[in-house]
Amino acid sequence: MNKRTFLKTSTALVAGAVLPPFMGSSQGRKPLTNWAGNLTYHTNKLWFPNSVEELQEQVRKCTKVRALGSRHSFNTIADSNQNLISTSALNKIIALDKGSNTVTVEGGIKYGELCQYLHENGYALPNLASLPHISIAGACATATHGSGVKNGNLATSVTAFEFVNAAGDIVKLSRKDGDHFYGTVVGLGALGIVTRITLDLIPTFNMQQVVYRNLPMHALENNFEAIMSSGYSVSLFTDWKNKNINEVWIKSRVDGTPLSSFPQELHGATLATVNMHPVEGQSAENCTEQRGVPGPWYERMPHFKMGFTPSTGKELQAEYFVPLEQGYKALMAVEQLHEKITPHLFISEIRTVAADNLWMSPNYKKPCVAIHTTWKQEWNEVMDLLPMVEKQLTPFGPRPHWAKLFMLKPSLLQSRIAKLADFKQLMHQYDPTGKFRNEFLDQYLFDKK
Repeated sequence: MNKRTFLKTSTALVAGAVLPPFMGSSQGRKPLTNWAGNLTYHTNKLWFPNSVEELQEQVRKCTKVRALGSRHSFNTIADSNQNLISTSALNKIIALDKGSNTVTVEGGIKYGELCQYLHENGYALPNLASLPHISIAGACATATHGSGVKNGNLATSVTAFEFVNAAGDIVKLSRKDGDHFYGTVVGLGALGIVTRITLDLIPTFNMQQVVYRNLPMHALENNFEAIMSSGYSVSLFTDWKNKNINEVWIKSRVDGTPLSSFPQELHGATLATVNMHPVEGQSAENCTEQRGVPGPWYERMPHFKMGFTPSTGKELQAEYFVPLEQGYKALMAVEQLHEKITPHLFISEIRTVAADNLWMSPNYKKPCVAIHTTWKQEWNEVMDLLPMVEKQLTPFGPRPHWAKLFMLKPSLLQSRIAKLADFKQLMHQYDPTGKFRNEFLDQYLFDKK
């Protein structure tokens, strides 16, 4: 089983049409699920507008509706019990502005569909997530991220964007709008459906990637930030056995001549001589090139190859953000559960994310360590384990990834969102009747339990 899977969208779906019921359909359609198959959406009405005008028209017709991107969310944040609008057909590159060093794209485009074009035109994005198959609008709306102590989440690259509000009107915002803009970028789909995004770019560059194996966890106690700063982007992978970090992935910029050799040892870990998969023992065929072989940024920044779209496999994902300065202590708090955790997971990944000014970002005003766990698809066991993990992390005030699984009490989560009241005002401004609200938003933004 591959660690990462991706649900292929059927080419038989007709753009702009209401699909017949999936459940029990005489046509034999499978239920509409997220890409990992753990979630079945609660409506059979899925629309595929081919233009912004079609999208506006459909939004006006709906009493309740949610936007659906690449279906990479593991919880019900994108779910609806009435209507879903897919932005998959709105996936074009609109303009590359070499004067302002920005690119403008439609919201449904995936990172993997944009990166090669940017590279060929001399540009790069500052960071990418581990998978290239996610939609740009969906990733930014949920503060999805890569790694790097100096790298913000993917939404921090947004310099302007447009969305269709509940009235079906187009709203345009940019950094010139100040605090109002920063309140809307990580919008959780609660303000409208994003149709266009402008991203900041940097000059293109090459990268080299190496992997070190078997880093003793105790080496992190006095060297955590140094190790996480040892490359442009650094990830730690652990199965929580034997107080050991299975793999350290270090992705470094190539400025000038590529390095021809690398240290054989890193705080007790040894340099891998073959390409590795984050889950040891699995084939590295679909992973990005390692062993210091230089290549374009977009072929090294993700863990998995751009041209690869897996189509089988099952997993669950959860992730929590804690302050960077408490990263090691938080890891060791989770490690205390190793006997309970290990039988039910594929791997955990530890990354860093720089602070930002985005109201609903878990990294608002603070750099964080992100503790991500890819679980086996054992629902009952994982749902029992998540409260235990959250309890261990309680001293560090954890915030969950908006699109992953978590069990925090709504009132507790709300207490950790400094700008929640202001965000609710934006929700009322752009969606006064709650057209874009669903059970997830009602529970985690409004429920007082």
